[in-house]
Amino acid sequence: MRTITVFLVSFMCLQLVGQNKPALAKSGFIENPIINGYFADPTIVKDKGTFYIYATKDPWGGADLAVFETKDFVTFSPKEINWPTKKACTSPTSNGSKVWAPSVVKATNGKFYMYVSVGSEVWCGVSEKPLGPWKNAKADNSPLVNGKMFPKYHMIDAECFIDDDGQAYLYWGSGLNWKDGHCFVVKLDKDMVTFISEPKDITPEKYFEAPFMLKKNGLYYLMYSEGVCTTHTYKVQYSTSKSPFGPWKLGNNSPILSTSADSITYGPGHHTVFKEKGKYYILYHRINRQNKKELLRELCIDYLNFDAKSNILKVMPKGVKRLPLTPKGKLDK
Repeated sequence: MRTITVFLVSFMCLQLVGQNKPALAKSGFIENPIINGYFADPTIVKDKGTFYIYATKDPWGGADLAVFETKDFVTFSPKEINWPTKKACTSPTSNGSKVWAPSVVKATNGKFYMYVSVGSEVWCGVSEKPLGPWKNAKADNSPLVNGKMFPKYHMIDAECFIDDDGQAYLYWGSGLNWKDGHCFVVKLDKDMVTFISEPKDITPEKYFEAPFMLKKNGLYYLMYSEGVCTTHTYKVQYSTSKSPFGPWKLGNNSPILSTSADSITYGPGHHTVFKEKGKYYILYHRINRQNKKELLRELCIDYLNFDAKSNILKVMPKGVKRLPLTPKGKLDK
């Protein structure tokens, strides 16, 4: 028992030290992983020149989320937010799963909304600021998607997408027992929680979990993870459509990110995409293989590029140059 206690204390100390250590930036180059410590399923939002990264705490989630603030992707400041927590997000249909896989967006009303998996259910929080205070966006403090909505599938990994016309969509869904993942979508009302359409199964080819929607030049890119998140089989696929509901065509070059030949990038997936000064970036997790007893993942960033025919190119997992700065040393708003 004493051995286990010493191990846990050492592990926690290493995480805390790693969170405060800035990412390497040799000659303006940001190397992976960008943050020391073990985190997964990242989402990112920018507000007033500052980026906020929210992620799952490894192994297998915690009682709350990991949150980091950065202006340059070199120095990261760990933060704490009051919501979500395992205690606050529990319902009669919840299971024992911890806090996983946030998606944070800034809505057209200026408020921030978070869609997060707790107890294998999707909960929605709202806040005036990225660091809160946060609260359940539903007045009755219930989950947005309860665990029994589609009992044959896993009700996790929600991602909110706001289209050019301001219409918001919620995508979510995974499989049980590492197989048969399905993706669902619903239109959201202006309050960002009310369903204004029936949830629809739009599962594309090779889908398992972690949907992310990207729109570029009028084309919808539904990106997602395939495989088992604990193994080398985890990878990022994408499909395209002219509608946020599909039908979907598997993208050329898909999968765009998978385990590399040298296994340094191992089991990459559950990503988000953001754009800064005309460049697209993909933020994702990969498995740290040094500890074989637990699932420990780390956050990475790389470029996301497109060819002249609007195909996503294979991601080169090499890190990125320091994000572009304005002459005053601040990131563009």
